[in-house]
Amino acid sequence: MKIFSVAIFVFLQVLQCQFCEAQDWPGFARYRDANEALKSSPAPGDRVVFMGNSITDAWINASPEFFEKNHYVDRGISGQTSPQMLVRFRADVISLKPKAVLLLCGTNDIAGNTGPSTLEMIEDNIMSMAELAKANKIKMILCSVLPAYQYPWKPEIEPVEKITALNQWIKEYAEKNKFAYLDYYSSLVDDRKGMKSIYSKDGVHPNEAGYQVMEKLAEPLIKKLIH
Repeated sequence: MKIFSVAIFVFLQVLQCQFCEAQDWPGFARYRDANEALKSSPAPGDRVVFMGNSITDAWINASPEFFEKNHYVDRGISGQTSPQMLVRFRADVISLKPKAVLLLCGTNDIAGNTGPSTLEMIEDNIMSMAELAKANKIKMILCSVLPAYQYPWKPEIEPVEKITALNQWIKEYAEKNKFAYLDYYSSLVDDRKGMKSIYSKDGVHPNEAGYQVMEKLAEPLIKKLIH
């Protein structure tokens, strides 16, 4: 009976751990170990964190040298929306003591990945992250949402007008509050306000050519801002 009770206890502990992992809505576990490794030594004075969703998540695999040759840290998580990024912003950005952070978010909110989201809700989350960065003396670079004519996983959504409106707001908010604004959109957009086919296979995520365009826009702005 005692052995049976121990077995039940162990089973419940395992089940509880699995439940806790399943409830990691912000994705804290994804970079926990990597963050601890970075925090074990002093942060370089030119460290920059790239915060985002799958577009950022895949960037380091498509172009590892872009991150390796600089002190750039990729903290993208596929599928994430702005509220998830806001919740993990302290763990995945502030705790790493970067000089600057590039924030690229919004398209998954428009797609409804974590439920219906208004533009105002997205804007509120972006403002909160910008304010957190400013309060911790981290330079904020607000990135435009990339163009998308349609989401393959949500074909019923029509994102064009919302992306255009959100980008206009981000630009105006950045200018008003003296944050840097990084316009990827204008260099990637096609005539129907989707992403140019030469830069993407699915119309949402950049290919290597698309990332090269983004790198040529991001790197000089980062250098200007942190040096």
